[in-house]
Amino acid sequence: MIAPWATKVYTGYPEMYPRNMRGTRAVLRRNFLATLPFVPGALARLPGPPIWRAADATPTAPLPPPAVTPRPSHVVTLLEKPLLPPDFPYFPYVNPEAPKGGGVTLSAIGTFDNFNSFIVRGTAPDDIGRIYDTLLRADINEPSTAYGHLAESIEIAPDHASVAFNLRAAARFHDGTPVTAMDVVWTFDTLRSVGRPFYRLYYADIERAEAVSARRVVFHLKPSPDRELPLILGEMPVLPMHFWKDRDFSKPLTDTPLGSGPYRVEAAEFGRSLTYRRVHDYWALDLPTARGQFNFGHIQVEYFRDATVAFEAFKAGQVDFREENIAKQWATAYDFPALQHGLVSKENLSQHLPTGMQGFAMNTRRPIFQDRRVRQAMDLAFDFEWCNANLFYGAYTRTKSYFSNSDMASSGLPEGAELALLEPHRAQLPAELFTAPFTLPVNNASGNNRENLMKALALLKQAGWEVKERKLINQDGIPFTFEILLDEPAFERVSLPYVQWLAHLGIEARVRTVDPAQYQQLINAFNFDMTVAVFPQSDYPGNEQAGYWSSAAAKQEGSDNLMGVADPVVDALVGKVITAPDYDSLLPAVHALDRVLLWNWYMVPHWYLQSVRVAYWRRFGRPPQKVRSGLAFEAWWVDEKLAEVTDQARRAGME
Repeated sequence: MIAPWATKVYTGYPEMYPRNMRGTRAVLRRNFLATLPFVPGALARLPGPPIWRAADATPTAPLPPPAVTPRPSHVVTLLEKPLLPPDFPYFPYVNPEAPKGGGVTLSAIGTFDNFNSFIVRGTAPDDIGRIYDTLLRADINEPSTAYGHLAESIEIAPDHASVAFNLRAAARFHDGTPVTAMDVVWTFDTLRSVGRPFYRLYYADIERAEAVSARRVVFHLKPSPDRELPLILGEMPVLPMHFWKDRDFSKPLTDTPLGSGPYRVEAAEFGRSLTYRRVHDYWALDLPTARGQFNFGHIQVEYFRDATVAFEAFKAGQVDFREENIAKQWATAYDFPALQHGLVSKENLSQHLPTGMQGFAMNTRRPIFQDRRVRQAMDLAFDFEWCNANLFYGAYTRTKSYFSNSDMASSGLPEGAELALLEPHRAQLPAELFTAPFTLPVNNASGNNRENLMKALALLKQAGWEVKERKLINQDGIPFTFEILLDEPAFERVSLPYVQWLAHLGIEARVRTVDPAQYQQLINAFNFDMTVAVFPQSDYPGNEQAGYWSSAAAKQEGSDNLMGVADPVVDALVGKVITAPDYDSLLPAVHALDRVLLWNWYMVPHWYLQSVRVAYWRRFGRPPQKVRSGLAFEAWWVDEKLAEVTDQARRAGME
């Protein structure tokens, strides 16, 4: 499961900052910077008892079983047992005595024009999620589990027909107003009715929300074997109903937003900079789910339209911390005086998380990409080995699954339970899916991929295209031409060689780089031919798969189904994933879904990295414990002694 509202973080998707990584693609993989409170990682669903239905009300009818009252719990878990007991003092990866105060300056690529990140219109800041709290909050080292945050306790009905959250009496918005059950109900109803299209899919199995009292909210669930719904609800940010009372939620917000989280918006210059101030009387300061975190007194985010300028700002000491997503820069550009003098540190932090899929995504709403053979030809034309050797310094591994770097990735031939799921759809699937393992083309890194280009040309010919006068045309004489839409110049160095390889097939491809705001508008409207898309995955996939691949999502403007996947087989397999009663059922369902997506060639897969590359000015303290995600920046703090040395050197001009 992946939080649909989470702001952008990047693990395993190097070489660019993908603006289309919003909605579910804007996934929290390691709570990086955004201090997002909850992203459960695993959804190993547990079977529940059947719903009892009474027999005819006759004297001889058996008496109904006695009502079972749900036991309040401090945690929601889909594993056998949570790692932390009810009285846990803090998450294991934090320093509970971390000093508070000081400031950090970060950089962001792109722009923002409003604060409402929950709607399609406008562009909100990447990390606005830091001002909000959620009902539950996760330990980033523990998949499939979340602990009570706004909610003091959680009660799940034995028949899974409802889940209740009991709010903490101390919970407050920044203006001192209590967080109530009505705020939770209003948030849920509003997100589902006027929020991004994804919310309607994500909350489809939730019938309604009811405020039973000021501090108790009950969600009534539709009959469904989906056991992740309590976690899905727990990740929902709770918004202040009174703040939005006289505002239109469907429109961009330029007023200073109100939340209940550890930070508030202090100042903003739209498109240029944004400053968050730590809430000194944060209501959850001493809760185990917050202790030792959110230590910076203020966080300033400077926005840059160009990644090169952002890097120069870091070198000059105008930015304190950065995550590097470009292999060439990591290998060659970090040789400047501040690093040589020990004022800047550079580290590879190992991470052990699923890396999902990044690649060139083809919009099948466009006629030229509706033939599977054409899409496969697009992949054959891409020379990953040349890119890795000449552009990436051999840093990356080719992505071969939509669930890469995890047990959920398919491999070999389908067999057993997976084959049983695919067999009813055999007539609708490529015959090769059942007879050959899925493989990607491999080249020798020389740049001469003639053999695979010839295979691509043969597929294009089968699909009705032929080369005439060095141009690929169809039977109507229409040339094969399309545009690769980007929002970041850094990715042009991959796209332009790809354009040259496509030209050998007679295909005229163009690269167009637009500003982030225009890019977002075009993506929301599906007004593109090809772009770079990112589909992150969690340890245990769940409801977000419907937003990625379902036919319903393909029809909803602003949804996450960028490629326009509208396949009844995919719909059926997505249903199997979402309703899998346990891990043993989930695994073959995801394998089957992965295999069908791969064999339909919706994307030209890129690559992934099994570490997080970070560089920072030496002014921070951090806990020594390692985390699965590689980085838990929300647990860092400003070390006054280190900061004094570093800041003095920066003032003296040491760059």
